[in-house]
Amino acid sequence: MAGKVLIVDDQFGIRILLNEVFQKEGYETYQAANGVQALDLFAKHSPDLVLLDMKIPGMDGVEILKKMKEMNENVKVIVMTAYGELDMIHETKKLGALTHFAKPFDIDDMRDAVKKYIR
Repeated sequence: MAGKVLIVDDQFGIRILLNEVFQKEGYETYQAANGVQALDLFAKHSPDLVLLDMKIPGMDGVEILKKMKEMNENVKVIVMTAYGELDMIHETKKLGALTHFAKPFDIDDMRDAVKKYIR
């Protein structure tokens, strides 16, 4: 098994795209549309890597990342943001995010990053 990836994004289309790409690569994938679902799936499945959108209604990405860090301080997270959310990007880096991708991102770059960090 290549590893487990949790995809957290409120946009259905992005979740489906990422899910399809990473399942084809052989990863076990989980999808969450909000923070509550994300934390539940995170606790149940202990993913190797989390792809986390920052702008999610309710609990935002920074809050989700903080809670995941409380559950597992070694969590690996790649952040997805809209262009120009510099404060949020800086905050997530301080919290230990590995890297970030601005939307729209290149799916091949995302695939390479996941492969790099999940080893």
